[in-house]
Amino acid sequence: SAIIGALVAFCILSLVLSLVRVEDVTLPPTVKYGMVFDAGSSHTSLFVYEWDSDKENNTGVVSQTLSCDVQGQGISSYANNPPEAGNSLRECLDKALQVVPAEKQRDVPAYLGATAGMRLLREQNSSATEQVLAEVAKTMQEYPVAFKGARILTGEEEGAYGWITINYLLDSFTKYSPKAHKWLRPEEANIFGALDLGGASTQITFMPEGSVLSQNGASEVTLYGYSYNIYTHSYLCYGQNEMLKRLAKELIVVRGEEHLHGAAPCQQISLEQRHAGSLKLICLCGRGNEIKQSENCIVTLEGSGDASGCRAALRRLFNFSACGQSQDCTFDGVYQPPLRGQFIAFSAFYYNFKFLNLTEGQPLAVVRDAIEGLCTRSWEDLSSSYPKENPERLPKYCANANYILTLLLDAYKFNESSWNNIFFQMKVGSADVGWTLGYMLNLTNTVPAQAPARLKGHRPSLWAAAITFIVLTLVLGLAALLL
Repeated sequence: SAIIGALVAFCILSLVLSLVRVEDVTLPPTVKYGMVFDAGSSHTSLFVYEWDSDKENNTGVVSQTLSCDVQGQGISSYANNPPEAGNSLRECLDKALQVVPAEKQRDVPAYLGATAGMRLLREQNSSATEQVLAEVAKTMQEYPVAFKGARILTGEEEGAYGWITINYLLDSFTKYSPKAHKWLRPEEANIFGALDLGGASTQITFMPEGSVLSQNGASEVTLYGYSYNIYTHSYLCYGQNEMLKRLAKELIVVRGEEHLHGAAPCQQISLEQRHAGSLKLICLCGRGNEIKQSENCIVTLEGSGDASGCRAALRRLFNFSACGQSQDCTFDGVYQPPLRGQFIAFSAFYYNFKFLNLTEGQPLAVVRDAIEGLCTRSWEDLSSSYPKENPERLPKYCANANYILTLLLDAYKFNESSWNNIFFQMKVGSADVGWTLGYMLNLTNTVPAQAPARLKGHRPSLWAAAITFIVLTLVLGLAALLL
């Protein structure tokens, strides 16, 4: 009788549930992944990102899952051995597949973006450039991901994507409101500018006051339902590595058939002995933005540790006279509207100032004194003070730091007061600052938002109550039967 009673109760409950209105039940959004290779002039890095499939105002809310530095130099260095450019990516690709669930891997969009190193190689040897990109694509197509292409970014794309990354990480575009339980656009968003310094190029990007007069520097991006008009410009041959090679050519005063000599105010005294009397350079860039065929030259430079002389030599690498009397001009006749707002300086800007151990907000005079002190130290003192520093990088800090001052003050036209608007950073939270995150954010504008999955069903609370009622009825019926 107890079992019969339980069955009767179950039938009655099923009848009641069938009369209750069935509702739409929304399942939580799924997670999507994407990966981007940053193939720079000096090295390559892989970044893996993830975001929920339902987007915020047509743009994914993206977070960084993995960063992996590829061993060796940039892919442009494999011009004489293109297959190795592809093979160099394998270790990082293997690591990426370890963090992406196996069932999602074939849907992961994978990109490779090459920057100034490959832009220079294309000018020098277009066929080698195509071979390198083909080998990179061949390798990536061997992996279970949705390979979308390997291409060379324009300098303006690189600048714009870096700007997007910075402002996304600093919540300038959208910010989560715990009170409203959703992402909102800040009412008074503080939009930052971006300063990027790589090995072969440098970029400046910011939102000017009013419109950009020159269409060459104008760009429009749309994120989270809002459009932004920005100014961005990229200077090829003005990255720090190409600058050092051009500087060496500028300083050469005695020419021989196979050996070139010159004074080096940007190097510590007696530095040339540490290089056994010679420094081998591959010179790609001529003066200004002129690009020349590759020439191999042996150079001996005698260091003098003169910071002011160093900046004077660096200024000769810029064509400031091309601007005439124009105030809206940087150098080489390039238009730039007046600077506006605060800036994040990353990549080589950050790493050189990190070596100087300068804290944020230091006055320009303190920065100058720190650079002066660095350059006047003897090579013996400097090398013994930093025994763990990369021996190839250590001799370059004096020239790099003075170059940054020249670029920011003389070229981009920061001054004593606006200097305090520059912040040297390489990370915001756990995410790296660079163009790849901005690239992925811009990509998610073109990825269709996945509609939240809906099922027909009762509320979970109603089912829980029903199951509890049935279990109790069975327990009570069995108890009555035993008694």
